[in-house]
Amino acid sequence: MGDLLTLREEFKLKLKTFVDGTEREYRFPDTLNKIQVAIGIRRGGKTYFLFQKIIALLKDVPFTRVLYLNFEDERLYPMDQKKLGKMIDEFYTLHPENHENLCYLFLDEIQHVEEWPRVIRRVFDSKNVKIYLTGSSAKLLSKEIATSLRGRSIPIEIWPFSFMEVLQSKKIPFPPPPFGRISLDKLQEQLRLYIEEGGFPETLFLNPSERSQILQDYVSVVVLRDVIERHNISNIALIRYMIKTLIKNVGCGFTVHKFHNVLKSQGFTASKMTIHDYLEYLEDAYLLFAVPLFSESLKKTQSNPKKIYAIDTGLIRAYTMGMNQNIGHHFENLCFLELKRKGHQIHYYLTETRKEVDFLSLDLFGKWHLYQVSWDTTDSETEERERLALEEAEKELGMKGMLITPTSYFTSFLPNLQH
Repeated sequence: MGDLLTLREEFKLKLKTFVDGTEREYRFPDTLNKIQVAIGIRRGGKTYFLFQKIIALLKDVPFTRVLYLNFEDERLYPMDQKKLGKMIDEFYTLHPENHENLCYLFLDEIQHVEEWPRVIRRVFDSKNVKIYLTGSSAKLLSKEIATSLRGRSIPIEIWPFSFMEVLQSKKIPFPPPPFGRISLDKLQEQLRLYIEEGGFPETLFLNPSERSQILQDYVSVVVLRDVIERHNISNIALIRYMIKTLIKNVGCGFTVHKFHNVLKSQGFTASKMTIHDYLEYLEDAYLLFAVPLFSESLKKTQSNPKKIYAIDTGLIRAYTMGMNQNIGHHFENLCFLELKRKGHQIHYYLTETRKEVDFLSLDLFGKWHLYQVSWDTTDSETEERERLALEEAEKELGMKGMLITPTSYFTSFLPNLQH
C-alpha cells in the first residue's frame, strides 16, 4: 500500500507540470463501455496525451477516483498480472467508496506487464470503470488488442507533433487563406525548420547538438526495450547497422536480397529471414515503415522493393551529416507521416512505363488518393518528370492526383487532410 501511496503523491505533483502544454490533435473516442488504447513510439507524446485527458477529467471528478500507473517506472519491475491485479485492488482498498463509484484507470506502457489482458478483462468486466491504456507496439494495436480484448477496446495511434502542433507549440499563428507571397515564404521557412527539427515534443526548443543527441538516445532506447529485449535479439551490431542504413535512405527502395548482399560485404552473417524479421520488429516499434508497391498481383507486390520511411524527420537529421541534398526525400517522409496520422493505408505506384508516383493511399472512408511529392519546383526538368509520372498514373487509375509542393502542402494537402 505504501508503494501505491508514494506513486500517487508523485503523480499528483507531476500533473501540475502538464497544465500549460500544447494540446494534442487527438481525442479518445466518446464510446461507452470500451477500453481506450493509445499506441505509438516512445517519447512521441502518449503520456502527455494521457495527462491532458486526466487534467480535463479532474475538473469534474475527484482525484480519489483516478489511478495512474507508469510501467516504465523501474520500481515496478518485474511486473506481472498478479502484481498488477494487486495494485488495482489496493487502489480500491485505499478508497473503499470507489467500489460504488465510476473510476478511471490510466495504465501507461501496458506491454511491460506479463499477461496483462487477463487482469484488464477481469477489472473491466467486474468494476464500474473506464480504462485507458498506452503501448509502444503496433502488434498491441493490430493483434494483441484484437485477440485479447475481443472487441472491448477502441485503439488510436499517437504520433510525434504534426507541423500544425509545432506551430502551436511555438505560438506561431497559421495565417488564414488565401496566402500571399509573404505568408507562403514565412510558412515555407517554418516547414524547413520542422523538417530539420522534427516533432518529438521534448526536443523542440533544444539546440541542434542537444536535439541530435537526444534523438539518437531515443533510438537506442527503442532498440533496446522494444526490439532487442522484446524479441531476444543477440546480433545487436547487425540491427543497429540496419537502422542506420534505413534511416539514411528514407524514400528509397529496399529489398531484402540486396541488403543481404550488402551485409555480407560488410562482414555480417544473417539469413534473409532474419532481415525480414528485424524489419518487422522495427515497424512494430514505430521506428521505421516499409511501404509496398500497389498491385493487384501479390507476386508483383512482393517482388518489387518497398520504400522506407522514418517516424520523424528530425530523427533522420540526427543520423545524417547534411540536410539540403536530401530535403526532397525528407519532405516526402513528412507527407507520408501526415497520411499515417489520418489513418491512410499507403502504397506507392509504378506506371506501365515504370514511372514512380510516391503515394497511392486509401483513407478511412474507403476513398483512394494519389500524391506525387516535389520539394524543389525551380528545377523545370524535375517538375516536368514528376508531373508526367503523375499524369500517366492518373490515366491508368482513372483518378485525379495532387502534386505536393511546399505551396500546395499549405494550400491543398493539409486543408484536405484536416477534413
